[in-house]
Amino acid sequence: MGKARVGLSPGTFDPITFGHMDILRRASKLVDRLVVGVAVNPGKDPLFEFDERVEMVKHVTEPMSSELGIEIDVRPFDGLLIHFAEEVGASIIIRGLRAVADFEFEYQMVGMNRTLNPDIEIAFLMADAKYQAIASRLVKEIAALGGDISAFVSPEVVKRVTERLAARSGT
Repeated sequence: MGKARVGLSPGTFDPITFGHMDILRRASKLVDRLVVGVAVNPGKDPLFEFDERVEMVKHVTEPMSSELGIEIDVRPFDGLLIHFAEEVGASIIIRGLRAVADFEFEYQMVGMNRTLNPDIEIAFLMADAKYQAIASRLVKEIAALGGDISAFVSPEVVKRVTERLAARSGT
């Protein structure tokens, strides 16, 4: 039997959405083991602390792992994506795309990462049409304005977002 194919699907996951979950589900069909890398990314002004995002992703992916019959390992990382991919033994980095704007950014990143390590492939999965409009930033904005986010995130994430926004506003 050959070497296990390890895939890495990185993101900020602030919070994890049904769109992220769709990409992870589909990515799991391409590899023997999937590492979900939760990035620090302080430049995005996250609603949730780093460890909270890691815990939320674990909560959502544990049932997926059993359902799909694949090891899904949620790991935090801070630093270059390509270095993290090397550290976890990934032979492929799997990124989700929603729109053309995502592609333009990702295209630049591919060139840089291929220069840093040409042995690690980078694959893109288009988000399912029903998830293409979902962005964590918009989910947070809708929730902050009192909107229902249950069509975009799991019940556990709805609860956490609602609680965090209430704590921030002092209600």
